[in-house]
Amino acid sequence: MMSAASFATRRPSEPGDADRRAAHADLGGAPLSVAHVVTPAAFGGLESALLLLAAGQARAGLDVHVLPTLLRPAASEPWVARLREAGVRVTPILGRARDYVKETRRLAALCRELRPAVVHTHGHRSDILGWLAARATGTPTVTTLHGFVGGDWKMRAYEWIQRRAVRHFDAVVAVSASMADALRARGLRPDRLHVVPNAFSVVDPPLPRADARQALGITGDDFRLGWIGRLSHEKGVDVALSALADPRLAGVRLSVVGDGAERGAASALAERLGVAGRVSWHGSLPSAARFIRAFDGLVLSSRTEGTPIVLFEAMSAEVPIVATRVGGVPDMLGDAEAWLVSPERPDELAAAAASLRARPDQAADRARAARARLDRDYALAPWVARYLSIYRSVARRVAGVASHS
Repeated sequence: MMSAASFATRRPSEPGDADRRAAHADLGGAPLSVAHVVTPAAFGGLESALLLLAAGQARAGLDVHVLPTLLRPAASEPWVARLREAGVRVTPILGRARDYVKETRRLAALCRELRPAVVHTHGHRSDILGWLAARATGTPTVTTLHGFVGGDWKMRAYEWIQRRAVRHFDAVVAVSASMADALRARGLRPDRLHVVPNAFSVVDPPLPRADARQALGITGDDFRLGWIGRLSHEKGVDVALSALADPRLAGVRLSVVGDGAERGAASALAERLGVAGRVSWHGSLPSAARFIRAFDGLVLSSRTEGTPIVLFEAMSAEVPIVATRVGGVPDMLGDAEAWLVSPERPDELAAAAASLRARPDQAADRARAARARLDRDYALAPWVARYLSIYRSVARRVAGVASHS
């Protein structure tokens, strides 16, 4: 969703000299080194957040490495290229879905070679493999939990193992207060837990409305809602389609940007609901945020979330938002900035979208308020500095324990 080339030349929210000095503090003049471990998909919220963080850290003076375990190299190639364009060093590990031992050994070897001050993992698979590799080399560990998706029994099993594994991390970052509350309730040590919502910086400026519509093949000026995300159960595209069938949204069209396991089921549901003629399936698009102004409103119908990057993109572009009140969403937006509805309630979603359509002045006011909140609360430099503080704290604590053992 981001162009790292344009990101690399952006200046307004970059870390300054004070941040670069902090990155070298207490390290004998050497920059603090961090190795990010991740198993990336083609592009999504986790990948966008990590790209932004790693590039921001590199500009702040940290020695940043990204060690992606690539299960689908072709799909991940654009994301890897953007990291490199942003000045981040990337060492891919080609693997297979169940090649855990080989990947863990390769990660451990890279940790011994790179000697990072911290290994920072992202995602359930990387949490497990990265922690094992870091433990084998005595490297401090940090994880960011971007969200739990639930889903089928296999995914629930992976996430159960992940929750057990993160109890052993030196620091655990939750991207929302509600996620942190759930982790505390499951016994995670409070002194290891940090709440750090994602940040945002404009990277690919959105196209003007007319250009965005033309690029998506949208003709005319009909009222159109946009839905952007992975087509999986937790994202709730079925809820959005059910809302579209509500009589209050007669004549409204829906553009779905994204792909995933639920694509076939969602298409079949649209046919059964009689709305297939009002749904456009655009598939996965590079830099999807560029097209967001094609829509009169953005719909987020998720059953669970962390801190959704797509909401930041809509807030930045001043596109009105209808979103479910789940995960970190209520931390990002209130009723003054968006229409918030209950999850699993297509009737509420339809009512909110109908209100958005009927009250364009109110929609514009809320969109402007959302943009102001984004600029105030989700700047890049404080976010990068917050992670640096966590790294330094973890590195000092682990070093202190080692010196006394």
